[in-house]
Amino acid sequence: MTATAPTASAVEAPQRRGALTQSVRDSLVIARRNLIRMLRIPEMIIFGIIQPVMFVVLFSYVFGGSIAVGGSTSAEAYREFLMAGIFAQTVTFATAGAGAGIADDMHKGLIDRFRSLPMARGAVLTGRTLADLVQTALTLVVLAAVALLVGWRTHENLGKVLLGFVLLLLLGYAFSWIGALIGLSVRTPEAATSGGLIWLFPLTFISNAFVPAENMPAFLRHIAEWNPFSATVQACRELFGNFPPGYRAPDAWPMQHPVWASLIWSVLIVVVFRTLAVRKYRSAA
Repeated sequence: MTATAPTASAVEAPQRRGALTQSVRDSLVIARRNLIRMLRIPEMIIFGIIQPVMFVVLFSYVFGGSIAVGGSTSAEAYREFLMAGIFAQTVTFATAGAGAGIADDMHKGLIDRFRSLPMARGAVLTGRTLADLVQTALTLVVLAAVALLVGWRTHENLGKVLLGFVLLLLLGYAFSWIGALIGLSVRTPEAATSGGLIWLFPLTFISNAFVPAENMPAFLRHIAEWNPFSATVQACRELFGNFPPGYRAPDAWPMQHPVWASLIWSVLIVVVFRTLAVRKYRSAA
């Protein structure tokens, strides 16, 4: 009898599964390393929580009652309108920390040591972004508790509320890949922090996070309505039931279908910037 030689596809399939398993394992090891590092430096977590808490308190009590939302200038209406924007701003501002952490590892030569090990190429970056995602989730929990204390409430069922927080975490994870690319592209952690924040301010303020986009000039309004940040904010307001009475969504597609728009934007950002970051990691000196 003659033995049948295995086909190329039959040989490659286990190899692909093995490579995927190793990549997942290596990514979890790196994520665990970064989480342990965060626990040993609690200031990283504490300062990451203090800033968004300050935003909640300041915006709620300083601007509450000064900005008309849906024809109402009550502090309660603005507080509910505001919170989705604060949540989204918090998860995206974690980008600067992700970039600074990777730049610090590059500066200390740690990335070069990882590159010399027999591990999946993308595992270092994936592990780092997963650890940042855990920190972001912790920050959101604390922030939501503070928001409840100052009077924020949701008006939809638990499933929709949880979906809103999932979209926020997905947006934060997507933006952490932008931070990873920035961290690999600069020479110092300080430059990564500056580079991670300088573009976030126009992104978050030319949006519907803090004021209704329809109050902006026409050219800014169109930018705000197609801003991926605005899509997630709009989706969270819809899922939390935080639209003011009589609110009518703008006609732009992302504002009419914010949940789908948020998902599409976040997945697209992950695909594009993960590809660029892994490519940069492979060629980084």
